Amino acid sequence: MDALSEELRWRGLVNQLTDPDLAKRLDHDRLTAYVGFDPTASSLGVGNLLQLCTLRRLQERGHRPIALAGGGTGSIGDPGGRSEERPLLTAEELEANLSGIRPQLGRFLDFDAGALLLDNGDWLWDLGLLEFLRDVGKHFTVNTMVAKETVRARLDAEERSISYTEFSYMLLQAYDFLHLFDTQGCVLQLGGSDQWGNIVMGVELIRRVRRAQCFGLTTPLVVKADGTKFGKTEAGNLWLDPSRTSPYQFFQAFVRTEDAVVGKYLRFFTWLDRARIEELEAATTDHPERREAQRVLAREVTALVHGDTEAARADRAASVLFSEEIAGLDEGLLLEVLSDAPSTTLARAELDGEGLELVDALVRTGLTPSRSAARNTIEQGGAYVGNRRETDPRRCLGVGDLLNDRYLLLRKGKRHQHVLRFE
Repeated sequence: MDALSEELRWRGLVNQLTDPDLAKRLDHDRLTAYVGFDPTASSLGVGNLLQLCTLRRLQERGHRPIALAGGGTGSIGDPGGRSEERPLLTAEELEANLSGIRPQLGRFLDFDAGALLLDNGDWLWDLGLLEFLRDVGKHFTVNTMVAKETVRARLDAEERSISYTEFSYMLLQAYDFLHLFDTQGCVLQLGGSDQWGNIVMGVELIRRVRRAQCFGLTTPLVVKADGTKFGKTEAGNLWLDPSRTSPYQFFQAFVRTEDAVVGKYLRFFTWLDRARIEELEAATTDHPERREAQRVLAREVTALVHGDTEAARADRAASVLFSEEIAGLDEGLLLEVLSDAPSTTLARAELDGEGLELVDALVRTGLTPSRSAARNTIEQGGAYVGNRRETDPRRCLGVGDLLNDRYLLLRKGKRHQHVLRFE
């Protein structure tokens, strides 16, 4: 097994280090390390996934991880990655969000084996303003703070403004590191590359007030092939909460990973070894149409976040989308699989007697423009009912064709689907 520092580098998880000595410490010492997660929503998103995986890798190698929930800093808002002020959350909103993310953190870290889940609200809410300005603020100049990338980006934006509230965020984060150093012996802070400036300030604060060496390590931001953030969909974020992003939707998001970045994501988010990942990368180069690496990635990450059962269920749903086995899906999963297909609601009485003519159904759903075109499509083998090819233009549809006793799936060709709902 590679040394931890070598594995982190091979997986592409080391973007910046505050000190090269950290590699030796990771390989030979038992360190306490933390990552902060501000509860800006009731669920963590896929943007937090890389930090959760990195903390887990550290724990597996004998280090002690701390997941720090930002019950205090979350009320302020990190200016990083924003061109405008974040809305301030109430104490009730913060607590509700914290309740949502706590169990998600528990899926990645073993709290029975030393991992800690702390809330910086426990010390920040009671921190006096004068005490904070005297003990923390005096160690940093405004010049240094303005030069930080997160602040400079806001000042360079069209509005050219940042409130004192968000400007102070980096000082609060630095104080968190100091507090964890004092109370937990924490000597390492992890974060995405956009957190570099904040992390450096924490390291510097501990050096000045405790005359001690601490470390910072940033990972790359997770981006798609075009450089945009991964996990941002047309509908919003890709969430870790299954009630906000279902396991099937989560699975499908990773299946759609571009060839150019699938190898990187396999390194970031899975525990597959080097030989297997390199094998999948070779398969992507030689047979990109098979999308083998994407399917493996989707199964591994969905299992990591939602468990093996949900991963297998999502994988099966994706594999039967164009097969007759779609009839075996339960109603909820069936509707998810067909969520992008247009639908039409008809009266169930239309299936009585001889039933609904297939030719008529193809026209009424818009899959074909006319009855003659519908007959041609059927005779040429391009019409499907429940993913079963139909070649008889006299075919009528009845209750036996329904999926879950309510839905009838029509398809023209390979991709044009329509769902008839019978009420």
